[in-house]
Amino acid sequence: MTSAFDGVDPAFLSGNLLHIGGAWREASGSGRIDVASPANRHVYGSVPIADAADVDAAVAAAEAAFPAWAALDPLDRGRHLRAIAEIVRARIGTLASLESAITGRAVREMRAQMSRIPEWLDYFGGIAAGLEGESNRLRGGFLAYTAWEPHGVCALLTPWNHPILILVKKLAAALAAGNTVVIKPSELAPATPLLFADWCREAGLPPGVVNVVTGDGTTGALLCAAPAVRHIDLTGGTATGKRVAAAAAARLVPCTLELGGKTPVVVFADTDIEEAAAGAAFAAFVASGQTCVSASRFLVEASVHDAFVEALARRARMLRVGDPADPVTDMGPVISAASQARSLAHIEAAAKAGARCVAGGGVPELPEPFAQGFYVEPTVFDGVTPEMALFREEVFGPVAAVTPFADETEALLLANDSPYALGASVWTRDVARAHRVAGRIRAGMVWINDHHKNDPRSIWGGFGDSGYGKENGWDALKTYQKKRNVVVSTAPGFDDWFAGGKRYG
Repeated sequence: MTSAFDGVDPAFLSGNLLHIGGAWREASGSGRIDVASPANRHVYGSVPIADAADVDAAVAAAEAAFPAWAALDPLDRGRHLRAIAEIVRARIGTLASLESAITGRAVREMRAQMSRIPEWLDYFGGIAAGLEGESNRLRGGFLAYTAWEPHGVCALLTPWNHPILILVKKLAAALAAGNTVVIKPSELAPATPLLFADWCREAGLPPGVVNVVTGDGTTGALLCAAPAVRHIDLTGGTATGKRVAAAAAARLVPCTLELGGKTPVVVFADTDIEEAAAGAAFAAFVASGQTCVSASRFLVEASVHDAFVEALARRARMLRVGDPADPVTDMGPVISAASQARSLAHIEAAAKAGARCVAGGGVPELPEPFAQGFYVEPTVFDGVTPEMALFREEVFGPVAAVTPFADETEALLLANDSPYALGASVWTRDVARAHRVAGRIRAGMVWINDHHKNDPRSIWGGFGDSGYGKENGWDALKTYQKKRNVVVSTAPGFDDWFAGGKRYG
C-alpha cells in the first residue's frame, strides 16, 4: 500500500468484504474489482462483486433495522448524524488522500471538498425535527391533518467522481428522514464508501442502518429490483438513469435521478474578462472536467470573444498537471483509459470538424510512473458550432468549447439547444439582464457570476435528459418521505347517507 492509506487499515481491500448489518461480512460472490490509481495504474487492492445473495443480505439488514430507526425521534437521529460528522472532521486529511489516490483528483481540491462533507450531516441532522404536518378544519365537522413518514429501505447508487460528497448528500437526507440505506458505489471508486460505512458503525449507528454492496451494473440492477427497496436515488449517466427509471416504474417505486449535462456558460461583454476567464477555468477544469455541471460550452458575446478566448487559453496552459498527491498539482488524470480515449476522440473530431484548438489538445508529457496514467491536457477549442459533436455531446473530460453570439436572443437559443438541463451560469454586471437570462435558460440550477457552487441549503437537480428530483434543502428531505392525510370526524354522530343523511362524500 502507498502513503494514501496512512492511518487506515487497508484490510478491507485485501479481503472479500462487504459492509452489511453494521459489520464487515464475507461476500458470497466470487468476482473481484481492482481498486487502482488512474494516475499511475498502481493497484491498491480489490473489492467483491456482490451477487444476489449479498444484495439480499444487505437489503434484509436494512429492512430489519428500519422500524427502530424510523421510530427514533428526529432529534435523536440528528445526534447520530452529527456524530458521523465529527469523525469525518477528525479524518479529513485521510479521507482526502484516499479520494485523491483512487479518483486521481488533485489532493488540494479533495481537501477542500472533504472539509465540506460535515455540513450535509449537520444540516440534515438539524432540520429533520422541523418538518411539520399541517391541519385544516373541513366543512361538515371534519378535521384533516397531514403527517410525514419515511419510505423504508432506500437504494443509493453513487458515482466515482465524487464518491463521498454525493454519497453524503443522499445519505444525510435519507437517514434524517428515518430511512435505512443500501449503498452501491461505482466500480471505479468503491473503496471510500465501504470505509465510510464503518465510520457510521463507529459513530454508533444501529446495525443495518447503513449497508454497502460493491459490484458492477449487475449488482446495481439486483439492488433496484429488490422488493424491499422503496426509493432509489442515482447519480450517473443518462443511459443508466433511463434503465433505473424503468426498473423503478415497473415496481411503482419513486426515484431521484441526477444525470448528465452539457452545461452552458454565457459571458456578456460587460463582465470583467479576466474574472470570467478565471471562473471559466475553474468551471471547465476542476475535477479534470469530470463533474455533471462541468462548463463545456462557453457562449461569449462577439465583441469580447477574442479577449476571452485568449484569457481562457492562457489560464489553461498555466495549469499544473501531474501527480494528484502533490499539493501544487492543479489537475490530475481522468478516471480511466476509456475516459481518456473518449476525451481524445472528441478532440480529434472537433479538429476535423473545423474547430480551432487554442490550448492543450493531447496527452501531457509526464515522468514515470505518471506517464502510465490517464492524463489529458486542459484543452480549449474556439470556433465550435452547434452542429459539432463537441457542442452537443457530454465529454466528461477537460475539453472546453467556445462559441460566439451576437445578442441576448442568440445566446439563449444556443444555451437552450440541448436535451440536457442541469446547470448553467451567466456572467454579466447588468442586474436586470442577469435575472432575465437566468429566468429563460433551461436549467435546474443557474449561477450568476460564479459556477458550481454547492451547499446543503441550496437545491440541486435538473430536468430533461439530466433527470428529475432534487438533492439538498427541504426538497431532498421531503423526497425521502411520503405524506399521508388523516381525516377525523368531530360530529356527535355518523351522518347515515342511506337513512337520509345530508352529506355526500
